[in-house]
Amino acid sequence: MKKWLVPLAIVAILILLGSSSYNSMITTRNATEKQWANVESAYQRRADLIPNLVNTVKGYADFEKETLEGVIKARAEATKTTIDPSNITPDQIAKFQEAQQGLSGALSRLLVTVERYPELKANQGFLDLQSQLEGTENRISVERNRFNDAATLYKDLIQSFPKNIMASLFGFEAMPLFQAAEGSDKAPEVKFD
Repeated sequence: MKKWLVPLAIVAILILLGSSSYNSMITTRNATEKQWANVESAYQRRADLIPNLVNTVKGYADFEKETLEGVIKARAEATKTTIDPSNITPDQIAKFQEAQQGLSGALSRLLVTVERYPELKANQGFLDLQSQLEGTENRISVERNRFNDAATLYKDLIQSFPKNIMASLFGFEAMPLFQAAEGSDKAPEVKFD
């Protein structure tokens, strides 16, 4: 047996294992980035529903103008905050989440205000939009959880030995996860006047 054949076989095996590891990291990263796009799509669906909701509510002449303006402003802020999925950082996630929470808060204030308008609450168009909005909020939650699952799978892949060596050589970095909003661990205070 030729002496050069064994080292050549070892090198060939290392190249095959290395390319397989590299390809699995690329595939998993791409799946995580795709899942991020699904998160953004769910948030965009919510943003797309808001103009219809505002227009429906606006039809009630004495409805609080300040509340509607707050929703419109929060929507504008939320839709201008975007993230490049190939370079997600914890700071970007936090800013994105903050903008989306601002919109969620404005929508909550709008829906609480609607309680004072029984004729609006009985409007079928408003009820349909409210139902779609609730469904969209559920989709957002599901997509965020799926993103966290995909990002965790990717992180596990690039941090496990021996793939962590290749990951650091080629610059694969873990993606941050969505975290619970600050203060969400405390129940809201309810006061009846």
